[in-house]
Amino acid sequence: MLEPTLHAYIESMIPERSGPIKDMESYAQEHGVPIMEAAGMEVLLQFLRIHSPLRILEIGTAIGYSAIRMASAVPKASIVSIERDQDRYDQALLRTKQSDLSSRIRIYFGDALEIHDQIRNEGPFDALFIDAAKGQYQRFFELYEPMLNNGGMIITDNILFKGLVAEKQDRIDNKRIRSLVKKIAGYNSWLMSHQGFDTCIIPVGDGIAVSIKRGEQT
Repeated sequence: MLEPTLHAYIESMIPERSGPIKDMESYAQEHGVPIMEAAGMEVLLQFLRIHSPLRILEIGTAIGYSAIRMASAVPKASIVSIERDQDRYDQALLRTKQSDLSSRIRIYFGDALEIHDQIRNEGPFDALFIDAAKGQYQRFFELYEPMLNNGGMIITDNILFKGLVAEKQDRIDNKRIRSLVKKIAGYNSWLMSHQGFDTCIIPVGDGIAVSIKRGEQT
């Protein structure tokens, strides 16, 4: 994780967001909705600009913040997103409609672990963004990476989990947090050794893993 002063400096250099985006950030903070940290979001968007995906799948819509940011950053991309919380799903529909990007953002209501057959009809995808239940990251990856084109990119957020993955787990008092840290650390190890992907971990925001799907081996 970045030293706090450096982290604050990087965030201070990020260009001012538009009024509707700032309004979503304020809403998320006020209502305890988890959205991507500002510096992490800028890295995500830059990778997408470089990769230029035409079809993006997002697991974890929340209120539509990331979907709207991605659609704005990559004008040729269409986004399919999944959200299982009814209130957040409703907010996401409202926010995307207000953004005039609803024609390029399609949001499914449901559990990503249960509606993958339905989502398969939307693929294949060029990029996958995982930002949902952290304890299920590996299952999300295994379910949805077959829908990704060769050379496609998977970005996973929160993989450093406030730096706790680097701590000795027996020093974490909260049992639930300790269990979650164990699962995230296990996912990181599994991901870094995955033979089908080239992965790097970027210590920005809450930690981002960027994985590129290899083509068929000859």
